[in-house]
Amino acid sequence: MALYRDQGIVLRTYKLGEADRIVTFITERHGKVRAVAKGVRKTKSKFGARLEPTSHVALQLYEGRELDIVTQAESIDHFKAIREDLDRLTRAVTMLEAVDQLSLEREPNPDLYRMLLGALRTVAAKNSALVVAGFHWKILALEGFRPQVESCVVCDTPDGLVSFDPTEGGLLCGEHRRGTRVSPQAVELLQQILGGRLALALEAESSPATHEVDNLATRVMEHHLERRLRSVGLLD
Repeated sequence: MALYRDQGIVLRTYKLGEADRIVTFITERHGKVRAVAKGVRKTKSKFGARLEPTSHVALQLYEGRELDIVTQAESIDHFKAIREDLDRLTRAVTMLEAVDQLSLEREPNPDLYRMLLGALRTVAAKNSALVVAGFHWKILALEGFRPQVESCVVCDTPDGLVSFDPTEGGLLCGEHRRGTRVSPQAVELLQQILGGRLALALEAESSPATHEVDNLATRVMEHHLERRLRSVGLLD
């Protein structure tokens, strides 16, 4: 078996036997990795606490046929501010679930890894109303499913955008409206998020428009994944 090193973020864990866990990571250079962490459920485990969801760790692993084996795990960031705040933790877990569903095992995706790391740092620093929505919209764009929000997807007019349809792939004007109705304020926030002004959108205070964008991001992500995000209900 080959020994390798990488950095990763813990997406989720499963119990294995009486003392072990299977840990799913998104790593910088190896994509999604599932690995066995032996003995981490024992009270004397030297790195059990380092392998909890949201943890950012430096790893050493043995490559296995189906599951790798964690031999070392050094903490880079525990994201203490996230772990100690239920609302922040819930937002973080929602992003972890989306990445888990989007990423492929052993398929490197360093941009997705970096975007998740940046999003966790943002949640730790400022629990913005739009941090989850912004993350969902940006990773959809990264995966090649960026919706058209600057103009109507049917006639290309930039004016009077009033609805969003994931099947059409973006916003629609009053003449071609279908899907979910959106307010002018929500249209502006979508254009900020997907137009290179995410930092400005993250400054927005909670409002009916931020809730629109958040709910729409969840629906579009679930439409893309063709499944429900289990953790989203915890945000309600």
